[in-house]
Amino acid sequence: MPSLIDLRRRIRAIKSTQQITRAMKTVAASKLRRAQERILGARPFAQRMLQVLNSLAARVDPSAHPLLAQRREQGRVLLIVITADRGLCGSFNSNIVRRAGAVVVESADRQIALGLVGRKGRDYFRRHGFDVWYELVGIFNQLRYGHAQELARVAIERFTSGDSDAVYLVYNEFKSVLQQRVVIERLLPIVKLDLGEETAPSAGVDYLYEPAPEQIFKELLPRHVEVQIYRALLESSAAEHAARMTAMDAASKNSAEMIEQLTLYMNKVRQAAITREIIEVISGAEAL
Repeated sequence: MPSLIDLRRRIRAIKSTQQITRAMKTVAASKLRRAQERILGARPFAQRMLQVLNSLAARVDPSAHPLLAQRREQGRVLLIVITADRGLCGSFNSNIVRRAGAVVVESADRQIALGLVGRKGRDYFRRHGFDVWYELVGIFNQLRYGHAQELARVAIERFTSGDSDAVYLVYNEFKSVLQQRVVIERLLPIVKLDLGEETAPSAGVDYLYEPAPEQIFKELLPRHVEVQIYRALLESSAAEHAARMTAMDAASKNSAEMIEQLTLYMNKVRQAAITREIIEVISGAEAL
């Protein structure tokens, strides 16, 4: 049976941990509000841009721009995996790592190179001997559009040089504070819409381009890649803060339950010690 001193020390340690988890929950909630505002502002533009370019890609010759070129299905792939730089956010990182690792294992017949964003994913895949071609860590404290531009430049260079036949993003999409969804999204080549399935009245209408389509795509497609990567980074950042806030809230509640149970047990131990001392005193008095 532990002594009263040991129980008091354990309760103090749990209370100290509870203060840390509560503080981390507060910080995560504050950061989540800002991240949520950024992603809600970026989503409409990114989604509309994706829709327009997907539609345009179905109407033009793939030779109009290298980023529209359709490659072989079983070709080489660049998998950009976005994780967090820190832990203590529940299953946020493990879900991403598990899904990306499953993709690599299931596609053993394809050559897959990894582009890793975030320290947790970098450490895991490096430790397990995966083919890590590119890494970028320490960006989520001050996430900027320039980080998306750097990633887009790397992805475009690898795709246009022929080192990769497709580029995919793997990240956590922010759905709500309690829900994040792992998404695998093709970034390059630009996905073509099936015009036969479009319901809009302009589905079969072609466009007149000014200037030439080649010039438009030269300016627009690299920007599109940057915007989609930036949106994925913002989604991952918001999802990370939500996961950390939820995890720290659960940890705070668990610590409160542990403190309550240990306090009850400590009172029982103290009561037993007092009762034993009283019995000893009475027994000694009777013996005299």
